[in-house]
Amino acid sequence: FFFFNELAGRSEASCVMLSTFVASSLSLSAPIGVSRVAQSRVSCTRMSDDEPWNSNAQSSTTLDKSTLEAAYDAAMNAPAPAAAGGKQDFLEAEPYWDQSTIPVNTYKNKAPFVGKIVSTKRIVGPEATGETCDVVMSHGGKMPYWEGQSYGVIPPGTNPKNGKPNSVRLYSIASSRYGDDMTGTTTTLCVRRATYWCPELKADDPAKKGVCSNYLCDSKPGDDVKLTGPSGKVMLIPEKDPNVDLIMVATGTGIAPYRSFIRRLFVEETPFGEAYTKGSGLAWLFLGVANSDALLYDDEWQEVLKKYPDNFRLDYALSREQKNKDGGKMYIQDKVAEYSDEIFTRMDNGAHMYFCGLKGMMPGITEMLEGVCKDKGLVWEDKLSEWKKAGQWHVEVY
Repeated sequence: FFFFNELAGRSEASCVMLSTFVASSLSLSAPIGVSRVAQSRVSCTRMSDDEPWNSNAQSSTTLDKSTLEAAYDAAMNAPAPAAAGGKQDFLEAEPYWDQSTIPVNTYKNKAPFVGKIVSTKRIVGPEATGETCDVVMSHGGKMPYWEGQSYGVIPPGTNPKNGKPNSVRLYSIASSRYGDDMTGTTTTLCVRRATYWCPELKADDPAKKGVCSNYLCDSKPGDDVKLTGPSGKVMLIPEKDPNVDLIMVATGTGIAPYRSFIRRLFVEETPFGEAYTKGSGLAWLFLGVANSDALLYDDEWQEVLKKYPDNFRLDYALSREQKNKDGGKMYIQDKVAEYSDEIFTRMDNGAHMYFCGLKGMMPGITEMLEGVCKDKGLVWEDKLSEWKKAGQWHVEVY
């Protein structure tokens, strides 16, 4: 029978689905020559007798294009079967901590991948300062990524300033490589709708709203979305050491990469997660937002805390609800400073520290660590250089 080899870049589960639909959905007739099938969906349905991928191969199948396309769509949209034992391991490197095969810039600005919006939902309460949405999109398994990477999104339309197509915007990925549905075919972004309050209008000025964030927050299931990437190696997890401490500092939607970390560590049954929860490593999350209604994915963090109290720790900085030690608003740098000595000690013992979100948090945090260095008779610049050289300092701020 005819066998598809459209499987490059797809998961093992999808390979099974593709071979299954070929065997089950096509009618039998006279023999024909078997051709190579290109990787695009359109080319999947085109047979070419003059380009056989195996000159000796024969088939007893007559291909009807509409039947084939329907079967293909059904296979691509079907949930992937769970891995044996319920584990998530079909997208792992070999060994799982090897970063040499990480995908980078699979799709670029001039030839982006066109995915589909799966869902868009608001994930903050009514008193939150602004709107933040959880946006899930399908890449069909053709745009794999790793935790800590970003996708580029190209919003439709043109830039009114120069008449050129809108440029790409980068968003940190908020799901593990398996996606929230664990099929290896979806990606989640955490997007805050960017608006500008005009004091003269006493309302949001639509002319100054964020083009891409509003496009994503307004998107509907089935909408096309142009994607580039994945990009970035700065925020990767050092998975070779299952006992490593991971100190994660975020403001607002900077939580995105840490959600991918935490799902890989504690939610999905991945090889690294299995090793980490048996080890002594601590994943310590700091999140700074305005108030309780602005907390992101809190229900997920609370569930992990209950299940893994020895491996996960959580601290919030709520600037409009909490006070710092001096009586002022509690910002993320103030919350981190409460544990300055412990954080410094963990860093000196090999911990990795991550920063994602507004760059305004960085001066306060570095000043705090500089103060600890001074108390210990150390030079801050030398200590920071040491941590950077060891790959322990990860910064992705804007």
